[in-house]
Amino acid sequence: MKYTEEHEWLLVEGDLVTVGISEHAAEQLGDVVFIELPEAGTEVAKDEEIVVIESVKAASDILAPLDGEIVEVNESLVDEPGKVNDDAEGNAWFFKMRVSDMSPMEDYMDETAYKAFIGG
Repeated sequence: MKYTEEHEWLLVEGDLVTVGISEHAAEQLGDVVFIELPEAGTEVAKDEEIVVIESVKAASDILAPLDGEIVEVNESLVDEPGKVNDDAEGNAWFFKMRVSDMSPMEDYMDETAYKAFIGG
């Protein structure tokens, strides 16, 4: 698993990347009450805002970590956004994207570097 400075986690499986937010980010947000996901088939560019998350504390955006196409979204989060608080780095993933160029993954942190980044 890799992590971004925006507290997203990325899991690579072949040419697919599953994206969610870290447990740290979920804790910082507090109780998540609303999630707006992109539609499957959407082409996205790195750093484009593609997910909106609202919690009791704040609203924030999730940025596309890579260029690619959204191929699947976790629809269960629309009805149950609180899953993010229960299992941020597991079943509460946001979307899966097909990526043609994986080289930017090298710029992201591994778990050890991420823990240092968040002061853990």
